[in-house]
Amino acid sequence: MKHWFSDGVFRTIVRNASYLGSGKLLGALLGLIALACAGRGMTPALFGTLVLIHSYANGVGALAKFQTWQFIVRYGAPALARGDENELRDVTGFAFGLDLASGLAGMAGGIILLPLLAQWVGIGHDDIGLALLYCTLIPTMTAATPTGILRVLDRFDQIAVQQIVTPLLRAIGAIIAYFGHFGFPGFVLTWYVADLAGDLCLWFMAVQELRRRNIRHALRPGLFGPASRLKGAWDFVWTTNIAHSIWAAWGPVSNLIVGAMLGPASAGLFKIAATFFDSASKPADLLSRSFYPEIMRLDPTSRHPWQLAIRSAIISGGMGFAILLLVMLGGAPLIGLVFGQRYIEAYDLLQLMTVSLIVSMASFPLESLLYMAGRQRAALVAEGAAALGYAVLLFVLIHMFGIAGAGLAYVAGVSLKTLTMLMPTIWAYRDRGSLSHIMTREAHG
Repeated sequence: MKHWFSDGVFRTIVRNASYLGSGKLLGALLGLIALACAGRGMTPALFGTLVLIHSYANGVGALAKFQTWQFIVRYGAPALARGDENELRDVTGFAFGLDLASGLAGMAGGIILLPLLAQWVGIGHDDIGLALLYCTLIPTMTAATPTGILRVLDRFDQIAVQQIVTPLLRAIGAIIAYFGHFGFPGFVLTWYVADLAGDLCLWFMAVQELRRRNIRHALRPGLFGPASRLKGAWDFVWTTNIAHSIWAAWGPVSNLIVGAMLGPASAGLFKIAATFFDSASKPADLLSRSFYPEIMRLDPTSRHPWQLAIRSAIISGGMGFAILLLVMLGGAPLIGLVFGQRYIEAYDLLQLMTVSLIVSMASFPLESLLYMAGRQRAALVAEGAAALGYAVLLFVLIHMFGIAGAGLAYVAGVSLKTLTMLMPTIWAYRDRGSLSHIMTREAHG
């Protein structure tokens, strides 16, 4: 372990993950303050409407969003390492153009569809005006270009600071709205201003860092021009977009299937267990966000990035084992404290699902390695195959074992995703000698 931390890149991965983790933790605490004020300052129905308005805009944004930060890291990090600022400008300009186009399209679609979908999603007629206002945030919600720029320029400290801006402003605004008795409009305005300020802060940080590095004209939006000079650009953004959509659909689709087969009560139990599982696996997500930019600066034909993956996986898997023990010992009291004793049944389901936590956390480097090796289509196929297998197992095992079957299917789905990612990753490692030719072709477009 001492030898591992003598590696500067490995130390950077852990350090950046620590930055992100500290920001997430403080943001979560501030978010609880905002939710507490909103819950006490409004009726349950109005509080639910606020959540629905925010969720609608976020949902539309998620459908329209491209993973441009991954594109910037994938193409921008090697360009920056070579000192090729012209290619870096093409990368950031293409990402910005894509964010701009998808954000405006998402906003237009969200505004047009809202009057038709409002009643179906639970937003009342009197609240449509505020919901339409909230849809104007979709372009800034979907923009991932500034995040990609800060990651490529190794400013995870600034990303950590920005993660606090929105929850801090939301908490302050919620306190003011609560004690000022501003009611529902006041809380909606608080959420709106906090989201907008947080997004604009990220853009400001990215622009300032580009200026500090004297990288000019990096945010001139373009689509077809820059893409023609970046080999495989469209293939990468569409592939990662579809893969992300498949991954993002796991949770909602699972809840719908459980609810349809076993009823709303079981769906609620599954949702609670899945929420705790996602929270427990958050350290792996933070490590992944730090790991990906660092390996993109390395030579994929060498053993270094692959060794870093194994070391990071062991660290993450060890954290998963520790979290597993904590869940086993303290999961039941925590669920009872947060949700009430009537939801304690979710602990049995959580215990079952947590078996896959070590596998889930230890396998986080696989997707990044496939992107590094230029095998994003293999990642998409693996994601799709695992999702399809999980859906089938969910139907079959729920029919056989009830709510416990949903937990078994979740464990099987995570394991299947890991296996389908692992196989092409091993092949990529064995063929890593050929990656130099791929990188050369991409560099010269």
